[in-house]
Parts: sequence; C-alpha cells; structure tokens
Amino acid sequence: MRPEQWAAFQRAAKRRHDGAVPLALIVDSPWLPGHFGIPHADYYFDPETWFQANLKLLGEFPDIIFFPSWWAEFGMATEPSALGARIRFWPDQPPGVARLPCRLEELVQQTPPDPHTDGLMPALLHRYARLAPRIRDAGYGLPVVAARGPLCTAAFVRGVTEFMLDIIEAPAGAAQLLDLTTQLTIDWLKAQAAVIGPGVEGLLVLDDIVGFLNREQYETFAHPRLRRICDAFPADWVKVYHNDANVSACLDRLPDAGFDVLNWGKQLGVAEAGRRVGGRLCLMGNVNPLEVGVRGTPAEVAAATRAVLADAGRQPLILSLGGGVSMGMPAANLRAMAGALAEFNRTRLGG
Repeated sequence: MRPEQWAAFQRAAKRRHDGAVPLALIVDSPWLPGHFGIPHADYYFDPETWFQANLKLLGEFPDIIFFPSWWAEFGMATEPSALGARIRFWPDQPPGVARLPCRLEELVQQTPPDPHTDGLMPALLHRYARLAPRIRDAGYGLPVVAARGPLCTAAFVRGVTEFMLDIIEAPAGAAQLLDLTTQLTIDWLKAQAAVIGPGVEGLLVLDDIVGFLNREQYETFAHPRLRRICDAFPADWVKVYHNDANVSACLDRLPDAGFDVLNWGKQLGVAEAGRRVGGRLCLMGNVNPLEVGVRGTPAEVAAATRAVLADAGRQPLILSLGGGVSMGMPAANLRAMAGALAEFNRTRLGG
C-alpha cells in the first residue's frame, strides 16, 4: 500500500480518525491469480509473476487499501509446512494441507520450527528479501506482516475434527500443541519483520478456528495465546485479527487480547458487533463476501455497502468484506464498493 493509505488505516485502527472511512480488502492467492488469469503455479513459484500481479492490482484499484499488501503466502500451507505437514499443489487453486498421521503425544514433542530453515517459510522470506527494495522503489510500503494463528495451524496439522476432539478429550495435549503453534506464529511474524526491515508497524493474525469454540474454551485455549502474540510486539503497532467464522463467543474479549481491528464474518451484523465491542476496537467489514460480493450485481454491492455504513453509525470502521475477497468476485463489484463509499464520505464530510 502507499504510505498515505497506511497512515489512513493506522488512524482508523487506533480510533483517532473521525473523517473519511477507509476501504481495505484482504486479498491473497485464492482471488488474485484468477483475477489476472495467472496459473497458480506461476503466482506461487515465479517471484516476478507475483511482483507484477501485485503491482498491477495496486494500479488497477488505486482507491482501495489492499491488506496486508504485497502478501507473500502459499494459502493456508505456510505454517503447517514448517511442522511437517504434506502440502499438495494444484493448477487452479491454493494448495491443500494433509494432516500429519501421528499421535498428538508425538506431535507435541517437536521443537518450535525455525522460519529461516523449515517448510515453505524460507522461500517466502527470500522473496521479501529480494523484492522489498523494488516494492519501495515503486512507491509502496510493506507495513504489515501476516501469519495464520495458533488454532488454525494446530487444526491443519491435526485435522479439524481431531483437534476439536483433542480440546474435549485431551485438553492438556491440545494446550501443549497450541503453545507450540503460538510460538511458531510469533517467530514467523518476527522473521518477516526482520527481513522486510524498517517500516513494519503492524501485524495480521488469521484464525477462523477460534470461532468454533464456546466461551469457556475460548478463555482456556485461545485468549491467553492471542494475548501472548499481541504482547510480543510493540504496543503502538496496529494489530489486526481476522476470523470470519462465528465470533459471538469471543467478540467482547478480543480488545482485551490486544487487537486494534477485527475483520469478522457475515454471521453478525455491524450494529450488533459495534454494540458489543463498545468502541474498544475498530471493526473492519462487513459486506457479505459470497452472496453479495461474488454473486451480487454492482448495484446490490453498492446497496449492501451503504447499509453497512449506515448501520455502523459512529462506531470506528474500516469498510471491508466480511472476510477476504473470495474467488470469483468481479472487479466491477470492488469498484461498486469504492464508489458507494466515496459518495458516503463526500456526504459525511460535507463535500
């Protein structure tokens, strides 16, 4: 993103902004290769293709903040690969992750992986090291590092069903696994920040599996580990949490975990989400990403955008989808969101 876009995102995230509402969309490999007609293999394995695709994206939509911006990732595969999970690559979709066929007791005996040597992480660190200077020369920054959260990674290496059963039937082992994956999340974020260098001032943690927990389970297994991640980084960093599963059980606790921004799902409307967080964090959402974003017309997207803005009231808001940009969302629908927001901001600011 451009420096002025990051400044606008920061102001909104820290709830120091009462002017124009910014528009920020999470974009990664499920959507971007298809948008440009790029084979997924080229996007993942050819750094020049990755660079040009992201550069073209930012030029095509100059009024949209793409978050975290210049995201080097392999879909959901990066963090599980460092723990030994088998990764399967496909020609026209993000890679799949096969659960590790071992007992929980064996899995938790691993030492924390090293992002500089293990799995797919070194390849992405190398990409940042090689291309960060070109990104800056093009006028863009890399202010945010991103990682899958500890429950998400644990669920991929164990299997979602197995991990949820672990929480109930083997809570001590599940806690050990989460301690391992929490340390991996922290180390991976720090490794990216060190390679990118000065200018990193924020983080994005993505963990939908937290939305599968009830309140008691959240307090036991998720909250202390999310808090540990946030506490591992400077207090003035912008800390963004993505969870487009059901956040009802944990919503009011996320500000206490240390997050500034929540990107949440379509299950909960912006008015109710705002009521429950009480202005203690900035909401990032909440246009329906599939039924509206992918399948709707531009007019329907614009109407949904206006509804979110109206329902948000004065709740701190960064306009977005209720999750990331889904595969197949038309460019016209992205422009419809931007156009509806521009009209809203002109009216709000009296322009």
